[in-house]
Amino acid sequence: MKQRIKHYSLIALAVLAILVASVGVFVYSGLYNIDADDRHTKAVLTLLQTLRDRSIHRRSANISVPNLEEPQLILNGAGHYAAMCTQCHLRPGMRTSELRPGLYPQPPDLSQVRIDPKVAFWAIKHGIKMSAMPAWGGSHDDPTIWSMVAFLQKLPDMTPQQYKDIVARAPPDDDMDMGDDEAGGHSHGTDEAEHAGHSHAAMATEAPLSLEGLTPKAIPAAETVAQAFHTALQRGDRAAVLALLAPDVTISEDGHAQSRDEYANGHLGEDIAFLKNATVTPGFLGSMPMGDTAMVGSKSIIKTINKNNPVTLRSREMLTLRKIGPAWRIAVIQWQSEPQTK
Repeated sequence: MKQRIKHYSLIALAVLAILVASVGVFVYSGLYNIDADDRHTKAVLTLLQTLRDRSIHRRSANISVPNLEEPQLILNGAGHYAAMCTQCHLRPGMRTSELRPGLYPQPPDLSQVRIDPKVAFWAIKHGIKMSAMPAWGGSHDDPTIWSMVAFLQKLPDMTPQQYKDIVARAPPDDDMDMGDDEAGGHSHGTDEAEHAGHSHAAMATEAPLSLEGLTPKAIPAAETVAQAFHTALQRGDRAAVLALLAPDVTISEDGHAQSRDEYANGHLGEDIAFLKNATVTPGFLGSMPMGDTAMVGSKSIIKTINKNNPVTLRSREMLTLRKIGPAWRIAVIQWQSEPQTK
């Protein structure tokens, strides 16, 4: 009897070893397509979703939920959500964004679904591996995260106008999305006054830029291209600027998207003319991988003279880059600037 048990045990171990070896060979072979354009098989997707949901449920089960009905808490959360979340999770009346279609798995549309507060708090604070959900707990304290959770409980019941109204009343945040689809863009022109107080806006249906989640030196090669782009603009080197742009680049100005040729024949010259007489002080520069693309965001201070009066602008830029051959090239440009009041 003992001999038979030993025999069966050896067979079981052999089968297990073969299975482990087979999995190792399959993983190492690279046969499984990991790109975001190719969806998981149903079995793999079910496995990953179950793993994610059970993991979050286990770790969030004992979280103590504060009073989420406090009006100021909800109001604070509106501002943070507008600044940090709309490009992935949308807002009432917003159907998509430039970023969202390229994400897999797709983030939930939080304007349509209500997430359990414990789950929402844990996911916002700790993030989720192998997804685009960052761990905001590294840069935001628990009260701030709870304010976002409180706002999320109200969001699915809001109309686009109600969303716009509450965000307008929220404590100010540099990157808040006001939900204004009629927002105009930056108007260049030869008079620097047209730069002050306006913005190199994102597409008219998109939120203002948020640089949250970007990390300095995350993708050094992409950041180098962004810096070269800045330098070329400030030097007035048209050829160098255009060489860094992808053939199908989108430049967002004046509330609408421009092609490479439209930009080259119009606003590029005005950008160069403006920067020729301006002093640019670089600030933050960071990047983040997004599948086969990279996002590079930056902040800077621009000082110029308007009708003999000094003008100081706070400028934000978001570039989306992708590899064309061995080199990074700029596929999307989004700008914003506003007068510095302090």
